[in-house]
Amino acid sequence: MQVTVDVKGETTHEVDLPEPTYADLLAAVDLSPHEVSVLVDGRPVPEDQPVESSEVTVLRLIKGG
Repeated sequence: MQVTVDVKGETTHEVDLPEPTYADLLAAVDLSPHEVSVLVDGRPVPEDQPVESSEVTVLRLIKGG
């Protein structure tokens, strides 16, 4: 399945994986589920869910103190 992964504020990647989960997409673009949220149509999705959309948005989480 070919998926466009838009990392907001950074780059857009085209990823082609057979039957990926959202965690698989993150690994393909060198990101950890612990540092980002994956959104489909503006709504967060669990990283262990199978990908059902051809476009996803990735937002980096902000840490601070």
